[in-house]
Amino acid sequence: MLEAGARAPEFELANDQGGETTLSELLQNGPLILYFYPADFTPGCTKEACSIRDIHNDIQSVGLQVAGISPQDADSHQRFRDEYDLPFTLLSDPEKVAIKMYDVDGPFGVGVRRATFLINQDRTIQDAIMADVRVGRHEEFIKKAVILRETAGFGSDD
Repeated sequence: MLEAGARAPEFELANDQGGETTLSELLQNGPLILYFYPADFTPGCTKEACSIRDIHNDIQSVGLQVAGISPQDADSHQRFRDEYDLPFTLLSDPEKVAIKMYDVDGPFGVGVRRATFLINQDRTIQDAIMADVRVGRHEEFIKKAVILRETAGFGSDD
């Protein structure tokens, strides 16, 4: 897994809306929470996606963006996003291009490790976590990023 301080590799992947999305495009409006997950519609991945959905307003309020990457195709991502009302982009990486660049490929090339990265607009990885089965650690990681941004003076003044 890429560590804090490393430069986040650029990628271009199919998105859940039928187009293509690059890392640079995701970073245009602010720092990015980029999370990798094994598969749409599995219990752990559904729990993780819904936990991010449930705090998405807090995430956006401090200027953070969110995107998820897994190997399923764009159609699967669109169905997953629609079924669970996910307000963030899901990217399809069936060839595991980005998955390998971020060093989150599963053991012996099987599956995908559950990892979350906080990436600054200059493509520097500010922080990262890997926890394959402890899904709650990813939500804690994201909440911590939100609190740190609030403390640093980012966010709405309401």
